[in-house]
Amino acid sequence: MFSIFKSKPKLSELIPEGYIDIHSHLLHGLDDGAKNVAESAFILQSMIDLGISKSITTPHTMAHVWENTSEKILSSHNSIVNELPELTSKLELKVASEYLLDHSFMELFQSKPLLTLKDNYVLVEMSYLNPPIQLFEIIFQLQVAGYTPILAHPERYSFYHNDFEMYKKLKNSGCYFQINLLSTVGYYGKEVALNAQKLLENKMIDFAGSDIHHKNHIEAFSRKVIVKDYKKLVIIMKNNSIFY
Repeated sequence: MFSIFKSKPKLSELIPEGYIDIHSHLLHGLDDGAKNVAESAFILQSMIDLGISKSITTPHTMAHVWENTSEKILSSHNSIVNELPELTSKLELKVASEYLLDHSFMELFQSKPLLTLKDNYVLVEMSYLNPPIQLFEIIFQLQVAGYTPILAHPERYSFYHNDFEMYKKLKNSGCYFQINLLSTVGYYGKEVALNAQKLLENKMIDFAGSDIHHKNHIEAFSRKVIVKDYKKLVIIMKNNSIFY
């Protein structure tokens, strides 16, 4: 599946003009992303250097792990804009959240408004260990509440790697799929890259995000892509323009 030739471009070379990143963790002190304002500044400057024009950063909201409220996230966003005015004037910085699909999340969206990427689009994720027992009920109730789910990094859920029909079921249930850009350079391992390629081949990916947390993620953008369908990846990155 992977080419033995070294003719593929670096990931950084594929970022289209005007690219809007919809998944990152650059607000410091909220989750497993940036730890302090210096790390936030490094990520912001790196995004500017990569040619990213806008970032909708998405700190985790995960019960009993990262108890981030909308108010706390919005306050952190306001703080970083004030702390780093030069950088946030060069890169438009907006904020949403990445919500873990579990029972606590269902209680949350049924009682309070969510932080969305735009309009009703909400970024969601699953545990890497196993999907929630009530997965499709949660997705259904989320849509009943007026939201459209975008599932983050579906290629990374190893429990579906040998059960591709579940991806089709998720798409049929109304989920959009957001690929992690670093999956295409093998950052998370060969199996994830293979699965990313399969999802691309089957035209199941709708959007692309960086999922940048730290310096190692930034450095990985200098790697060459190893998936065959990297031209499709560029088209998918352009799809993010709906979040302008």
